[in-house]
Amino acid sequence: MGKRDTHLVWDWNGTLLNDIDAVIGATNAAFEEIGLEPITLARYRELYCVPVPLFYERLMGRLPTEAEWLVMDEAFHRHYWVRAEVCGLADGAAELLAARQAAGLTQSLLSLAPHELLVPIVRRHGIEERFVRVDGRIGESTSGKAEHMVRHLVALEGVAPERIVVIGDAVDDAVAAAHVGARAVLYTGGSHSRASLAAAGVPVVDTLEEAVAVAEELAA
Repeated sequence: MGKRDTHLVWDWNGTLLNDIDAVIGATNAAFEEIGLEPITLARYRELYCVPVPLFYERLMGRLPTEAEWLVMDEAFHRHYWVRAEVCGLADGAAELLAARQAAGLTQSLLSLAPHELLVPIVRRHGIEERFVRVDGRIGESTSGKAEHMVRHLVALEGVAPERIVVIGDAVDDAVAAAHVGARAVLYTGGSHSRASLAAAGVPVVDTLEEAVAVAEELAA
């Protein structure tokens, strides 16, 4: 298998979309509603994990109650989507996507963001046409991306797992890739620290340009 056979599955939040400031702002707004102290970016990257209730457990020393979870989840999304409107793409993202499409190489987008919110924001950034498929989350889910990856792979029709490299910013992206027999490259610009990402046992990079280059090496 070579470069031309490789199919990239991109993550959205924290990978193609440079939204980490929006995430921290919305997280702290959610914390404020139940009386938690604000969190720094470094602390967030150190502790963040999926499913999200376990992230809150790391912070609080216990799992949130159902009432606390509902309050924080609603507050986070309410604040996040306002902030996300002004977030830009990660450095070099638009150019990388365009170049890959122009070269006849395939790529798709898989996100845990709600599908009905994901598609309009991808469209507003002018990159929807770069992907053969865009899939956000449909329905409720706090369990991570693995099962979403299964559905995404089925919908890609004919793209074998061994041809796929997932590019994301979270350990969960590597877990989802492994779940379907694909490979992964993790990017430090989003939700995890480099040390946290390294624990996934896959390549870790600091730019999306590096991520694409490493993905192509993995597929060579």
